[in-house]
Amino acid sequence: MAHWLLKSEPDSYGWDDLVRDGATEWDGVRNAAAAGHLRAMAVGDRALFYHSGKDKAAVGIATISRTARADGDDGRWVSVQVSPDRPLPRPVTLAAMKAEPALAALPMLRQSRLSVSPVGEAEWAVLMAMAGL
Repeated sequence: MAHWLLKSEPDSYGWDDLVRDGATEWDGVRNAAAAGHLRAMAVGDRALFYHSGKDKAAVGIATISRTARADGDDGRWVSVQVSPDRPLPRPVTLAAMKAEPALAALPMLRQSRLSVSPVGEAEWAVLMAMAGL
């Protein structure tokens, strides 16, 4: 099982929306690197649901519930389906992530504009500990 980080503006589509809906299509991603990450996702992979914008914090864990399929007509873009797993007991803020030396190589911190990025096993364990899990 791989781990990921999915960013979303809470005013557009936040954690509460995902919980309300029970699942959503993670579509509209128009960055080649992020689309490559979506293609690499497998059913059962876990993803941190990160609120960008004013909140700047990971707030929940989602599960990839369907692998990539075409998003649009040109074949370059894909979407996956995600379902809510559970909220984090403690949100993990961007400031806390940046302050944690064990997360220095986290792709989300190095490529801050990327909306979908991988999270390594060791980084996932640190983030889960920071979240109180």
